[in-house]
Parts: sequence; C-alpha cells; structure tokens
Amino acid sequence: MSLAGVGVDMLEIARMQRVMERRPHFLGRVFTDDERAYCERTARPAEHYAARFAAREAVLKALGTGFSQGIGLSDVSVGRDGASGRPIAILSGRAAEVAHEQGVSEIALSLSFTREVAVANAVAVTDEVRPRQDEHEDASKALAASFKEARSLIDELERVQEQGADVSVTSEERVEE
Repeated sequence: MSLAGVGVDMLEIARMQRVMERRPHFLGRVFTDDERAYCERTARPAEHYAARFAAREAVLKALGTGFSQGIGLSDVSVGRDGASGRPIAILSGRAAEVAHEQGVSEIALSLSFTREVAVANAVAVTDEVRPRQDEHEDASKALAASFKEARSLIDELERVQEQGADVSVTSEERVEE
C-alpha cells in the first residue's frame, strides 16, 4: 500500500434478507456475537447486516486484498466507538497482519443505507498521511489568519465604497447649486 487505500461496497438489502431467511446459520458463521446483538435490536436487521457485510468488502478493498491472501469473512467485523457510537472496523487474523505489514494505523469506516441498498466506505490510513497534532494547530492558525485577512479586505472595500458614495453625493449637490 502506498499511503492510504479506499474501498467502497454496496449490497442490496433484499439479497441479505433472502440469505437470512434461506440460510439462518449464515449469520452465525459471518457475524460476531456483538454484531448480531446490535443488528437484532434494530427495527430492520437486514439493513444493518447488509451494511456490515458491505463493510467487510470495503475494508478489504481498502487494504487491496479482497478475500485473498488467507483472509476470511471473520477477519473483519464492525464494532461501535463507545464515545461517539460511530462504526469502527475491527481487524483480526490475517486481515490484521496485512494491515500491520502495510503500516495501516487506522481504518476510517462509514456505513449508510437506503431502503434498498447498504453502502460502506473504508479508508485505510497510514501514519505518513495522518495529520500531526501540531500540523493541525498550524493549519487552524493559518485558516484563522486568512479569515482575518479576508475580513480586513472586506472592511477596506466597504470603506472605499462608502467614500465613493460620499464623493458622488457631493458631486450631485454641486451640480444642483
């Protein structure tokens, strides 16, 4: 992997619903206990199962492997961040090894769905592209300075415009005299 990898996957929710109905053991083979508990608590479990299956595919695309190099369905799962509740990719087994070999320090994960389709986006990030805290602060300061400069320019333009208005009024008054 160079500096970062991106993966996207979509899955029809109806397809997941059919698999759930025809092969009930599929859920136990593919999803963790935590994933099943989360999905089963929702009003439409198939949506959430589909999003989590799509997440597996998206994460492995971001790693550049797909289901190859000894990576199996259980090597990627989806958890939830305790503080924010956002989805997080959990790697184990060969997927974790591959990520480590590539220098991946984080996989950013986004899950979405409509009534028909679940979508997952994954970005595998290495330390080389991760913003440093001090760089972030410098960027914030630079942005604040640019806003101050823009505000100063706007103030100056308004001042010039007001002076121009005063000059034209004065000129009109002289013509009338």
